[in-house]
Amino acid sequence: MALTITDACINCDVCEPECPNEAITMGPSIYEIDHAKCTECVGHFDEPQCVQVCPVSCIPIDPQHVESKETLWEKYRRLQAAAAPVVAVKS
Repeated sequence: MALTITDACINCDVCEPECPNEAITMGPSIYEIDHAKCTECVGHFDEPQCVQVCPVSCIPIDPQHVESKETLWEKYRRLQAAAAPVVAVKS
């Protein structure tokens, strides 16, 4: 289940730096969550960090992007593999 930010967002800027997957960015009027990057902090923390710091509780589960814990773990592993630095091997 990816999260979403509702229009109750007050643009306080506290959620964006807390996201370990860099899934939160400023949209046209409020912050937005990239569902392809959101793992609900699975693999990083026990709880979604954006939800923990949000002062207005405007970050619910997005019913349009329901994912199981297993799917979130797979997404986490895929994102980590994509972010891993490529090491050149000298021969």
